[in-house]
Amino acid sequence: MAGRQPDYVPVAPDTSNMIPCRLTGKPFWEIYLYNNPPLWRAYIDAVKHFGFDGWLPDAPVRLEQENTGGEQIEWHNPIVKKTADRIYTRPYYESPCPNRQDSFSDRKKTFYCASHPHTSRRGFLGATDQKDNRMIWLDTCNVYYSDNPPTWGLPLEKAGLPPEAPTEWEEVTPSRNYDNTFQAARDYMGEDGVVGVSVGLAGLSLQPESVYEFYDYPEKVIQKCEEQGRQIIARLKQLIKLKPDFILIGISGFMINNPEPIFRKLSLTNLKEITKTCRDAGVLSQIHCCGPEYALVKMSAQETDLNSINPLEIPPMGDCNLAKIKREFGKKISLMGNLHTTEVMLRGKPEDVERAAKKAIDDAGAGGGFILSTGDQCGRDTPDENIFRMKETARKYGKY
Repeated sequence: MAGRQPDYVPVAPDTSNMIPCRLTGKPFWEIYLYNNPPLWRAYIDAVKHFGFDGWLPDAPVRLEQENTGGEQIEWHNPIVKKTADRIYTRPYYESPCPNRQDSFSDRKKTFYCASHPHTSRRGFLGATDQKDNRMIWLDTCNVYYSDNPPTWGLPLEKAGLPPEAPTEWEEVTPSRNYDNTFQAARDYMGEDGVVGVSVGLAGLSLQPESVYEFYDYPEKVIQKCEEQGRQIIARLKQLIKLKPDFILIGISGFMINNPEPIFRKLSLTNLKEITKTCRDAGVLSQIHCCGPEYALVKMSAQETDLNSINPLEIPPMGDCNLAKIKREFGKKISLMGNLHTTEVMLRGKPEDVERAAKKAIDDAGAGGGFILSTGDQCGRDTPDENIFRMKETARKYGKY
């Protein structure tokens, strides 16, 4: 990740979610809703099972300074509906000041959701509890499945749930059988891989409304992104104190709504500051951006202090040619990618995986600065033998 040459090409397929959950043998909601085990622990168990190099980019962390809009509130994620294969939750928080109801317009208020920092949601002013605290309900729900990752922020009507505040619900108590901290994740990983923490990046979200807002009110959006950037840097400086192996700038699909002209206006300054802050602190920085990414690779290599970038997806999912990127930018930035997660990893045979892995090593392995990986997120039903073959190919064919 630092651009140097190791003893062999590291191999770290993107298996951060579905495969670790499958390997637990439990319904997926046990991991995502009940924290039993935490997802990070399930991932490290998968690392140990397959024997590849661990890459945990979002170890658990909670900073004391984190809150919503300057006020400390506690989020709840209660169950409001169950079926045989789904659990529906509807988040709420309790406002400590019942007189705050006068500040609501049409009994609603837009606020920042700490549980899902990629977006803002609108809350519904619900009933009063015994302490006379106001319960602020989101007008979206979360859907947890038995065999897939959850859907967060689904509009209530799409889930068939009523818009009114629920009158009955079941509070969720996550498992406390695990020490759910950054240091616990680092200790559990041991020498099997690297452990990082993640930050966002100022810019437009993946919601189509954010694009309309930018073109209707560009100055307003620019100011919003500048403030977002300041908050990200403040949080980054706190995260660096944990001394993680790396900082992941997690912006999945970011370039879809932020192509280069928009990226330069809204995001590049923030990316420069993030990567410089990391460099000055001696912490590696890495970007994850699935989808089209070539323009981001070029800007990052030529105009920032970024150390590493992934997943460098090939068409039609992305626009990256690994050999070309290695020739053009391999001396300035470490590359991580890029076996196709569907045609090669999911549908291919072990010999197909070996062939693709060898080609990726030939394309980008020379001189180091390359991590053999996949495109974004291997599917749940990816055959175990394909992952084992990918690891074995790197160990044998990828020796320096």
